[in-house]
Amino acid sequence: MEYQLIRSKRKTLAIEITRDARLVVRAPLRCSQARIEQFLAEKQAWITLHLQKMQQRRENHPEPTPEEEIFLRKKARNLLPELVNRYAAQMDVQPTGITITGARTRFGSCSPKNRLSFSFRLMDYPMEAIEYVVVHELAHILHKNHSTAFYAEIEKVLPDWRERNKLLKQ
Repeated sequence: MEYQLIRSKRKTLAIEITRDARLVVRAPLRCSQARIEQFLAEKQAWITLHLQKMQQRRENHPEPTPEEEIFLRKKARNLLPELVNRYAAQMDVQPTGITITGARTRFGSCSPKNRLSFSFRLMDYPMEAIEYVVVHELAHILHKNHSTAFYAEIEKVLPDWRERNKLLKQ
């Protein structure tokens, strides 16, 4: 099995599947090669499953061309403020602003000052998923964590939020 090995001053072994479906192994400086190989053998099923998932995600949502990115950013600028306003009114919250980003690892975020950021890449997903991300980030204005109260807030607005969240993982 091919992998990139990164040794550092850590205490444990870890594996990571990168966005481009590569396997990265992080190991302590003094960890033997035999122990690393044993660890990989123990985690073979997990590695295979997650490599397949990442490959599927890459096929379903390939990196956009520059023209596609322009289109997706425009779509985000047109759609997201409208959705944020609608759901903010329903949830009785007020974000301080909206930013469209090129983030690859998260679809949205909420700053400590209640500024919402959304990745243009979210526009490549179904409307149900987009609405879920908007409501999720608006809920962070009320709860700056992922507590049960946070998810209860989402459930008030989107009772089917779990199904919507699954759409983001495809």
